[in-house]
Amino acid sequence: MRILGIDPGLRTMGWGVIESKGSRLSHVANGLCHSDGDDLGERLLSLHNQIVEVIAKYQPDQAAIEQTFVNKDGAGTLKLGQARGVALLTLAQAGLPVGEYAPNRVKKTVVGVGHAEKEQIIHMVKLQLPGCLPKGADAADALAIAICHAYYGGAQALSLREVRA
Repeated sequence: MRILGIDPGLRTMGWGVIESKGSRLSHVANGLCHSDGDDLGERLLSLHNQIVEVIAKYQPDQAAIEQTFVNKDGAGTLKLGQARGVALLTLAQAGLPVGEYAPNRVKKTVVGVGHAEKEQIIHMVKLQLPGCLPKGADAADALAIAICHAYYGGAQALSLREVRA
């Protein structure tokens, strides 16, 4: 099963693709989508177009995305939510079942603690996906989200998809 993980962000959206064969995980690709444009609509459209390209190139079977956490900056949370909405829409347009995971659950799954630092996530992603060189912290987060989905959502989501077919 091929899983696309998405770490939503308005300026930079991380993505990572892994293969899950039983309990074995392997790295396929990862990268960063940088928003481009003069206004919010153009920036969101550029993220959409880049995710469409990733889906077309790597043909994932399922996807996983990080849930939005609310912080003190309400405007920042709203912008993050808009970028996340674009990612969810793009995944839905592609017909991909999507798992959604809280940031602490992703960190606990990959690192072992729910409040891990970026460096710890990068290190553990590299250990769990030998040969993987994340293109940045956001790409490492996206790979961690995909790993979390492989452990918690992959088989269940696949079963639901087969039932619907």
